[in-house]
Amino acid sequence: MSIFCALFCTFIWGTTFIAQDTGMDKIGPLTFNATRFFVGFLSIIPFALLIEKKKISEEINNNKKLFFKLLFWVGLFLFLGTYLQQAALLYTDVANAAFFTVFYVPMVPIILFFIYSKSVHWSIWPSVLCCLFGVYLLSDFSDATIRLGDGLVILCALFWALHIIFIGNFIKYFNLPLFFGALQALVVSGLSFIFAIFFETITIPNILNESISIIYAGVLSGGIAFTLQIYAQKNISPAPAGIIFSLEGVFATIAAWVILNQILDLDNIIGCFLILCGVLFSQLLPLYDSRLKNI
Repeated sequence: MSIFCALFCTFIWGTTFIAQDTGMDKIGPLTFNATRFFVGFLSIIPFALLIEKKKISEEINNNKKLFFKLLFWVGLFLFLGTYLQQAALLYTDVANAAFFTVFYVPMVPIILFFIYSKSVHWSIWPSVLCCLFGVYLLSDFSDATIRLGDGLVILCALFWALHIIFIGNFIKYFNLPLFFGALQALVVSGLSFIFAIFFETITIPNILNESISIIYAGVLSGGIAFTLQIYAQKNISPAPAGIIFSLEGVFATIAAWVILNQILDLDNIIGCFLILCGVLFSQLLPLYDSRLKNI
């Protein structure tokens, strides 16, 4: 059941790239994220209050300063990651954006190694090389516009990795996944709205024209998928969960082909394959070695 939840969650995330791409025909990336995450907040908060209402005050009062400090950093990293990903879709294809986003999987242990001096499994380094060669094949380096879009997605993966690390820190001290998820969505919505006021033109009719994409990305990705992720990760250890979630790029590529008719050439397909192999290699080898040690 948990594996099914993880797969369905990943399917929603992958297909959400289509909504993110088509949802900017009339509005900018900041406006899209402001409305999307506000819808996500509205879809999560009722369940958070229903399920976690009794322990919200107790959990926060135990260490109020740490709670809001983590909320600030988690919200900021999620805002930067989602904005860069959303802006990148203006310049590059869905497949490129999806596969470069999964770079966060090998990035997490690398960041932990350099910032927190935590040891990393040797498989990380060949995985990174495999991913870099995949980047070369997937990205069109002769097209400056596509190159810019792919660069934005790789940078966004860095912030996704930081977001995951700080979420891990939050889980150590607090047991409010739904409530915290709702609050982080509200923070992202608020930051996106503030910057949209200065850098984009916000008009209600244009937002309503993109309502289907906004609701899909907000409710399904921000609400249902988030809930499924929590349930899945309670019963699946991080390494297998990371492997399943890395299939997000595969689902996004298939959806882009079927819905948007975005077809990859042979080099692009090989590039996608190498990136996926690099991500899976970074997760499977440590898992395999740990099992050998336990035998």
